Amino acid sequence: MFFRRKTPEPEFAVLMVCMGNICRSPTAEAVLRQKLAAVGLNGRVVVDSAGTHAFHVGAPPDARAQQHARLRGIQLADLRARRVEPEDFESFDLLLAMDEDNRAELLARAPAGSEDRVKLLMEFARTHRGVVEVPDPYYGSEAGFEQVLDLVDDACGGLLAVLMRTFAAQPPR
Repeated sequence: MFFRRKTPEPEFAVLMVCMGNICRSPTAEAVLRQKLAAVGLNGRVVVDSAGTHAFHVGAPPDARAQQHARLRGIQLADLRARRVEPEDFESFDLLLAMDEDNRAELLARAPAGSEDRVKLLMEFARTHRGVVEVPDPYYGSEAGFEQVLDLVDDACGGLLAVLMRTFAAQPPR
């Protein structure tokens, strides 16, 4: 499932994807980066985020997402929204959608042979196994941003475990 890109550096690349790239996907990007750094894999794995739509290109993450993340020691302020580009399907080993709609959008754009790289982030969840999607908190209450952080933290922890097992089974390039 992993390590199919042709470029040697970094060894693995993950793209987190939501609709506008200002709430869920930048949160997931920052959470996974923090987890990778904690176990010393940040040099071997690159993480980025993007949106399926160009609503907010160049904008920082939503202020509410930043505020709630900051309360958990996660910084989003330096991130900027961008749109998924065709070359992302070549550059990333995994494109992880936050929900079914964005997964469907990614699959519609995926070049032949790259569809298996598109998954839902929640497929990696350990505690929230019955949850399929990370809900969009944009039009909801503050509690929605906390829920996003809880779900993303769980799924990124599960993804990290998979990556650690994969790296343990393969020598560094």
